[in-house]
Amino acid sequence: MRVSNRMRKGCLMLRHRLTDEQWNLIADLFPPPKRMGRPRRDPRDIVDGILWILNTGSPWRDVPDELAPKSTVWGHFDQWNDDGTLQAVLDRLRHHVDVDDELWCVDGTVVRAAKCAAGGGKRGIRKSRMITRSAAVAAV
Repeated sequence: MRVSNRMRKGCLMLRHRLTDEQWNLIADLFPPPKRMGRPRRDPRDIVDGILWILNTGSPWRDVPDELAPKSTVWGHFDQWNDDGTLQAVLDRLRHHVDVDDELWCVDGTVVRAAKCAAGGGKRGIRKSRMITRSAAVAAV
């Protein structure tokens, strides 16, 4: 894997950044910068930010500063998701990944929810008056 100097600036994030070969596959999906007006953010940093979120599952507020501001990454994610650009990026990258058909991974994570999450309501522990009264008298 060849790594450019641009990718080395965020050496901690190296495994979540696109390689030069991967970027060359999708670079033509993004329009060239305009001559006039405010200079835009590098789309490669924005794509790296979006892929970082998708890979790590972190909240948007945790996008690393070395990529792009969280509002910029979110705004482009939302826009590219609506206009189909994000799907085109993912399709192109997906076609160049070798997937072993015999190797499958199933996520076995279990998250337990409270009873009230399933509509069971919050009920306290049922108390028998006889047991609680005798326990209170015995405690004194």
